[in-house]
Amino acid sequence: MIKKTILALGIFTLLFPVAAFAEDPSAATLNMGLNSLWVMLSFVLVLLMQGGFILLETGSTRMKNAGHVAGKTIFTTGLAALVYWAFGYGIAFGGDSAVNALFGWGNFFFDPSITASEGDNYPSTVFFLFQLAFAAVSLSIAWGGFAERAKLSSYIVFTLFFVAIIYPVVAHWIWGGGWLAEDGAQDFAGSTVVHLTGALAAFVATVLLKPRIGKFNKDGSANEILGHNQVFTALSVLLLWVGWFGFNAGSTVAIGDGFFGFVAFNTMLGAGAGGVAALLISWAVTGKADITTMLNGTLAGLVAITASCAFVDPWAAVVIGLVAGVLVFYSVKFFEKIKVDDPIYALSVHGMAGIWGTLANGIFATQALADKVGIGTGGLIDTGSWKQLWVQFESVVVVGAFVLAASFLILGVMKLIIGFRVTEEQEIIGLDLSEHGAYGYPEQMKKPGHNIQN
Repeated sequence: MIKKTILALGIFTLLFPVAAFAEDPSAATLNMGLNSLWVMLSFVLVLLMQGGFILLETGSTRMKNAGHVAGKTIFTTGLAALVYWAFGYGIAFGGDSAVNALFGWGNFFFDPSITASEGDNYPSTVFFLFQLAFAAVSLSIAWGGFAERAKLSSYIVFTLFFVAIIYPVVAHWIWGGGWLAEDGAQDFAGSTVVHLTGALAAFVATVLLKPRIGKFNKDGSANEILGHNQVFTALSVLLLWVGWFGFNAGSTVAIGDGFFGFVAFNTMLGAGAGGVAALLISWAVTGKADITTMLNGTLAGLVAITASCAFVDPWAAVVIGLVAGVLVFYSVKFFEKIKVDDPIYALSVHGMAGIWGTLANGIFATQALADKVGIGTGGLIDTGSWKQLWVQFESVVVVGAFVLAASFLILGVMKLIIGFRVTEEQEIIGLDLSEHGAYGYPEQMKKPGHNIQN
């Protein structure tokens, strides 16, 4: 038996090189293959961030809504895939047209080639999947403004418009060759395109839905409505943090000279600085090292470094993260003061940190890295010029105006025609039972109307 095994191994050793290298691949083919694997892996990492959003929103809200939160995230991600395939990708990355500066037009109901063509860096299929995952992340950020009080039907309708129109138009302006790209707007992986866009849609939803029952008293003071599982929330941050390496480093869409490692390095520093700064500022101001604030600070650091991870030196990545961590602490207090009920802190983590991260490019970007990426110029510190800071400010303002206007129009019409918020009775019972007929925690929720505030 041993002799037969040795003989078989010897024959395999002799034959395997012939089979494996019957066709000697060119350097270009090998490079395309490696790039394809990298982009596909990055897509998987970004898609798995939906698991982070499930745990983040579930842990930050009450037990009576847990099943609803988890289920609608999976459903809307699937719906987003269909809508992006049919319309969104064509608006974001469609072929040239007379209005190409404003939106793409073409590749609707995207029908890709089976394999990559000669000279391609990767097949169009993996690029589509990677961009789809970004659209799904922006959509999940928007859901933070719907939490615990929106009808399931509103998620369905808004997904159609957000993924078909709102997000793709912004993506085209900055990533698809639109007018902001021509101006040199720097947003490497989406502080504006993904995070600010989702956060502004969430803001509109919170304004139109109004606060949850019991959030604010008649005198204007706020009550703290605690999420039911802080461990879920912490685990969500870790999952999102890991996924962010697909988000940022994956946006190089190439193995090349290993530049993706530098991008990942800056990403790690920004995240760490955000968490440390948030914990310390909460400790200094309140006397308690608040865990929720620290978790928000970590995410804010990740959001802020997303635009600049390929444009700044490591020391600047630390500064950007530190500022984001402090900013998110005060931003949460600001939104609560103006009576905006934001259960998932989407407006602070993704909105304010997204704005800061976009503007930070105009301050900290270096000319050498801008030249390497091939977008815009160095920032104020490196070049002494205000040009890039102005372009970054311009992108925040115009994207903000567009997303706010489009979201108010869509959600406002929805509110008038089909209704937007569940009834008071349904909200008190919980969306698990009122929208789906079953609790996410059936053993803990003993019967309708009993212990539902836990």
